[in-house]
Amino acid sequence: MRVNRILLSSSLIVVALVLQVSVLARLHLPGAVPDLLLLVVLGLALVYGHVGGALVGFTAGLLADLAPPADHAAGRYALVLCVIGYLAGLVKPESGQVKTAAAPMLVVVAAAVGSTLLYAGVGALVGDTAARHVGLSSLLFTAALYDLLLAPFVVPGVMALARRAENDPLAETSSGTSGDISSGWLSGGTGLRIGGQRNGLRVRAARARSARAGRIKGVKRL
Repeated sequence: MRVNRILLSSSLIVVALVLQVSVLARLHLPGAVPDLLLLVVLGLALVYGHVGGALVGFTAGLLADLAPPADHAAGRYALVLCVIGYLAGLVKPESGQVKTAAAPMLVVVAAAVGSTLLYAGVGALVGDTAARHVGLSSLLFTAALYDLLLAPFVVPGVMALARRAENDPLAETSSGTSGDISSGWLSGGTGLRIGGQRNGLRVRAARARSARAGRIKGVKRL
Protein backbone atom coordinates (compact mmCIF):
# COMPACT_ATOMS: atom_id res chain seq x y z
CA MET A 1 0.00 0.00 0.00
CA ARG A 2 1.20 3.47 -0.82
CA VAL A 3 1.74 6.18 1.73
CA ASN A 4 -1.41 8.09 0.80
CA ARG A 5 -3.48 4.92 1.23
CA ILE A 6 -1.99 4.23 4.64
CA LEU A 7 -2.49 7.79 5.89
CA LEU A 8 -6.08 8.03 4.65
CA SER A 9 -7.06 4.55 5.87
CA SER A 10 -5.51 5.11 9.29
CA SER A 11 -7.23 8.46 9.74
CA LEU A 12 -10.65 7.15 8.70
CA ILE A 13 -10.34 4.04 10.85
CA VAL A 14 -9.37 6.02 13.95
CA VAL A 15 -12.19 8.53 13.47
CA ALA A 16 -14.73 5.76 12.84
CA LEU A 17 -13.55 3.79 15.87
CA VAL A 18 -13.79 6.82 18.16
CA LEU A 19 -17.31 7.61 16.94
CA GLN A 20 -18.27 3.96 17.19
CA VAL A 21 -17.19 3.65 20.82
CA SER A 22 -18.08 7.08 22.13
CA VAL A 23 -21.33 7.83 20.25
CA LEU A 24 -22.98 4.91 18.48
CA ALA A 25 -22.37 2.37 21.23
CA ARG A 26 -24.06 4.68 23.76
CA LEU A 27 -27.29 5.16 21.82
CA HIS A 28 -28.69 1.94 23.31
CA LEU A 29 -30.64 1.09 20.18
CA PRO A 30 -32.60 -2.18 20.17
CA GLY A 31 -30.68 -5.08 18.72
CA ALA A 32 -27.32 -4.46 17.10
CA VAL A 33 -25.16 -1.33 17.10
CA PRO A 34 -24.64 0.63 13.85
CA ASP A 35 -21.24 -0.49 12.59
CA LEU A 36 -19.50 2.62 11.31
CA LEU A 37 -16.16 0.80 11.16
CA LEU A 38 -17.63 -1.81 8.81
CA LEU A 39 -18.92 0.90 6.46
CA VAL A 40 -15.50 2.57 6.32
CA VAL A 41 -13.88 -0.76 5.46
CA LEU A 42 -16.46 -1.34 2.73
CA GLY A 43 -15.92 2.10 1.21
CA LEU A 44 -12.14 1.62 1.10
CA ALA A 45 -12.40 -1.95 -0.20
CA LEU A 46 -14.61 -0.85 -3.11
CA VAL A 47 -11.79 1.44 -4.23
CA TYR A 48 -8.63 -0.43 -3.18
CA GLY A 49 -9.70 -3.92 -4.21
CA HIS A 50 -9.60 -7.24 -2.37
CA VAL A 51 -5.99 -7.07 -1.15
CA GLY A 52 -6.30 -3.52 0.16
CA GLY A 53 -9.72 -4.30 1.59
CA ALA A 54 -8.38 -7.29 3.49
CA LEU A 55 -5.48 -5.29 4.95
CA VAL A 56 -7.71 -2.39 5.92
CA GLY A 57 -10.30 -4.74 7.41
CA PHE A 58 -7.75 -6.63 9.47
CA THR A 59 -6.23 -3.40 10.83
CA ALA A 60 -9.61 -1.89 11.66
CA GLY A 61 -10.83 -5.08 13.31
CA LEU A 62 -7.67 -5.47 15.37
CA LEU A 63 -7.95 -1.92 16.67
CA ALA A 64 -11.59 -2.58 17.55
CA ASP A 65 -10.55 -5.76 19.39
CA LEU A 66 -8.00 -3.86 21.47
CA ALA A 67 -10.03 -0.69 22.08
CA PRO A 68 -11.95 -0.53 25.37
CA PRO A 69 -14.53 -1.64 26.35
CA ALA A 70 -13.87 -4.73 24.20
CA ASP A 71 -15.25 -7.85 25.88
CA HIS A 72 -14.18 -10.51 23.39
CA ALA A 73 -10.99 -12.28 22.39
CA ALA A 74 -8.45 -10.20 20.47
CA GLY A 75 -8.39 -11.03 16.79
CA ARG A 76 -12.04 -12.06 16.55
CA TYR A 77 -13.32 -8.93 14.87
CA ALA A 78 -10.05 -8.59 12.93
CA LEU A 79 -10.80 -11.91 11.26
CA VAL A 80 -14.37 -10.85 10.49
CA LEU A 81 -13.46 -7.51 8.90
CA CYS A 82 -10.52 -9.05 7.04
CA VAL A 83 -12.85 -11.52 5.35
CA ILE A 84 -15.51 -8.87 4.70
CA GLY A 85 -12.94 -6.44 3.26
CA TYR A 86 -11.56 -9.12 0.97
CA LEU A 87 -14.99 -10.15 -0.32
CA ALA A 88 -16.10 -6.53 -0.79
CA GLY A 89 -12.94 -5.79 -2.74
CA LEU A 90 -13.80 -8.58 -5.18
CA VAL A 91 -16.84 -6.59 -6.38
CA LYS A 92 -14.79 -3.45 -6.98
CA PRO A 93 -16.07 -1.72 -10.15
CA GLU A 94 -13.80 -2.11 -13.17
CA SER A 95 -13.85 1.62 -13.90
CA GLY A 96 -13.38 2.51 -10.24
CA GLN A 97 -16.68 4.41 -10.19
CA VAL A 98 -20.10 3.17 -9.13
CA LYS A 99 -22.84 4.08 -11.62
CA THR A 100 -25.82 3.29 -9.37
CA ALA A 101 -26.36 3.15 -5.63
CA ALA A 102 -28.01 -0.27 -5.80
CA ALA A 103 -24.78 -2.26 -5.91
CA PRO A 104 -23.15 -0.57 -2.87
CA MET A 105 -26.36 -0.91 -0.89
CA LEU A 106 -26.51 -4.62 -1.64
CA VAL A 107 -22.88 -4.90 -0.58
CA VAL A 108 -23.71 -3.12 2.68
CA VAL A 109 -26.63 -5.44 3.46
CA ALA A 110 -24.61 -8.54 2.59
CA ALA A 111 -21.66 -7.30 4.67
CA ALA A 112 -23.85 -6.48 7.67
CA VAL A 113 -25.49 -9.91 7.61
CA GLY A 114 -22.26 -11.73 6.81
CA SER A 115 -20.23 -9.97 9.50
CA THR A 116 -22.89 -10.71 12.12
CA LEU A 117 -23.06 -14.38 11.18
CA LEU A 118 -19.28 -14.71 11.01
CA TYR A 119 -18.83 -12.93 14.32
CA ALA A 120 -21.39 -15.19 15.96
CA GLY A 121 -19.83 -18.26 14.37
CA VAL A 122 -16.34 -17.39 15.58
CA GLY A 123 -17.81 -16.66 19.00
CA ALA A 124 -19.43 -20.07 19.09
CA LEU A 125 -16.07 -21.67 18.36
CA VAL A 126 -14.43 -19.90 21.30
CA GLY A 127 -17.36 -20.50 23.66
CA ASP A 128 -19.10 -17.10 23.43
CA THR A 129 -22.86 -17.69 23.29
CA ALA A 130 -24.01 -14.08 23.75
CA ALA A 131 -25.64 -14.03 20.30
CA ARG A 132 -27.96 -16.88 21.32
CA HIS A 133 -29.25 -14.98 24.33
CA VAL A 134 -29.84 -11.75 22.39
CA GLY A 135 -31.41 -13.46 19.41
CA LEU A 136 -29.50 -13.98 16.15
CA SER A 137 -32.45 -13.11 13.92
CA SER A 138 -32.96 -9.80 15.73
CA LEU A 139 -29.25 -9.01 15.42
CA LEU A 140 -29.25 -9.75 11.70
CA PHE A 141 -32.29 -7.58 10.99
CA THR A 142 -31.20 -4.60 13.08
CA ALA A 143 -27.59 -4.76 11.87
CA ALA A 144 -28.70 -4.69 8.23
CA LEU A 145 -31.24 -1.93 8.91
CA TYR A 146 -28.90 0.37 10.86
CA ASP A 147 -25.98 -0.06 8.47
CA LEU A 148 -28.22 0.47 5.46
CA LEU A 149 -29.58 3.73 6.92
CA LEU A 150 -26.09 4.95 7.81
CA ALA A 151 -24.38 3.84 4.57
CA PRO A 152 -25.48 6.74 2.28
CA PHE A 153 -23.80 9.19 4.65
CA VAL A 154 -20.55 7.22 4.97
CA VAL A 155 -19.72 4.97 2.02
CA PRO A 156 -19.88 7.56 -0.83
CA GLY A 157 -17.74 10.02 1.13
CA VAL A 158 -15.15 7.38 1.98
CA MET A 159 -15.00 6.24 -1.65
CA ALA A 160 -14.59 9.83 -2.86
CA LEU A 161 -11.73 10.46 -0.44
CA ALA A 162 -10.06 7.18 -1.44
CA ARG A 163 -10.29 8.05 -5.14
CA ARG A 164 -8.85 11.50 -4.50
CA ALA A 165 -5.96 9.95 -2.57
CA GLU A 166 -5.41 7.48 -5.41
CA ASN A 167 -5.09 10.36 -7.89
CA ASP A 168 -2.20 11.76 -5.79
CA PRO A 169 -2.35 15.51 -6.63
CA LEU A 170 1.33 16.00 -5.71
CA ALA A 171 2.43 13.41 -8.24
CA GLU A 172 0.12 14.91 -10.84
CA THR A 173 1.51 18.37 -10.20
CA SER A 174 5.10 17.24 -10.52
CA SER A 175 4.37 15.19 -13.65
CA GLY A 176 2.33 18.04 -15.07
CA THR A 177 5.17 20.46 -14.40
CA SER A 178 7.70 18.22 -16.10
CA GLY A 179 5.27 17.76 -18.98
CA ASP A 180 4.83 21.53 -19.28
CA ILE A 181 8.57 22.01 -19.24
CA SER A 182 9.19 19.37 -21.89
CA SER A 183 6.31 20.61 -24.02
CA GLY A 184 7.60 24.13 -23.61
CA TRP A 185 11.00 23.05 -24.83
CA LEU A 186 9.47 21.32 -27.84
CA SER A 187 6.78 23.83 -28.75
CA GLY A 188 8.75 26.94 -27.88
CA GLY A 189 11.75 25.78 -29.89
CA THR A 190 14.23 26.86 -27.24
CA GLY A 191 16.90 24.51 -28.47
CA LEU A 192 16.38 25.63 -32.06
CA ARG A 193 16.62 29.24 -31.03
CA ILE A 194 19.85 28.62 -29.22
CA GLY A 195 21.17 26.77 -32.27
CA GLY A 196 20.04 29.60 -34.51
CA GLN A 197 21.76 32.11 -32.28
CA ARG A 198 24.97 30.09 -32.42
CA ASN A 199 24.75 29.82 -36.19
CA GLY A 200 24.09 33.55 -36.40
CA LEU A 201 27.14 34.27 -34.28
CA ARG A 202 29.24 32.03 -36.46
CA VAL A 203 27.99 33.79 -39.62
CA ARG A 204 28.68 37.16 -38.08
CA ALA A 205 32.16 36.09 -37.05
CA ALA A 206 32.87 34.78 -40.56
CA ARG A 207 31.65 38.03 -42.06
CA ALA A 208 33.80 40.01 -39.67
CA ARG A 209 36.83 37.92 -40.62
CA SER A 210 36.18 38.38 -44.31
CA ALA A 211 35.72 42.10 -43.80
CA ARG A 212 39.02 42.30 -41.91
CA ALA A 213 40.74 40.26 -44.59
CA GLY A 214 39.35 42.62 -47.23
CA ARG A 215 40.60 45.65 -45.35
CA ILE A 216 44.05 44.14 -44.89
CA LYS A 217 44.21 43.30 -48.60
CA GLY A 218 43.13 46.81 -49.47
CA VAL A 219 45.83 48.29 -47.25
CA LYS A 220 48.47 46.07 -48.83
CA ARG A 221 47.38 47.09 -52.32
CA LEU A 222 47.75 50.73 -51.34
